[in-house]
Amino acid sequence: MHSQTPYEITPTTHYSAPYERPATVRQPVILPAEIPPGVDWVTLPNGVRTLAYTHPAPPPAPVPAAQPVPAWAKTTALLAPTVGGGIAAAGIGLSYAAPGLIAMSQALWSAAALVVAAVIAVPVLIRTARRAVSGGAAKGPSGTTHITQNITATGLFGRANGTINHH
Repeated sequence: MHSQTPYEITPTTHYSAPYERPATVRQPVILPAEIPPGVDWVTLPNGVRTLAYTHPAPPPAPVPAAQPVPAWAKTTALLAPTVGGGIAAAGIGLSYAAPGLIAMSQALWSAAALVVAAVIAVPVLIRTARRAVSGGAAKGPSGTTHITQNITATGLFGRANGTINHH
């Protein structure tokens, strides 16, 4: 703590003539350790340095504590380059595979056309082969076989019964 040294305060004396002034005015010497709290050296506008009461410095603003990074943010940050790298690798792979993919798509269209042609041509060939084997002989009096079917059911969800008749 600072020592409480009493200082003698003397009022200024107004001298009527300049020769009555003392040659030197002896000022008390104050060591920096003796300056009381709230008092500090200040420089006045005319350049004179003197002791004066000062306002205490405002306390520093509290610094907010650092918040930890959430786990989802860490996971997202780690997955972003992985997903981006995977997309880039897939793009490079597709660029190398493009000629093969074009050839495969043309082969698929050819295979689809072959399947459609087979679906249409096979029944026609089978019908033609049956006519050739049977010799075109008639099955009944009119040359064709007639099949009739009678189905009956009772109620919306009732069991259905039916008969098939060959004529």
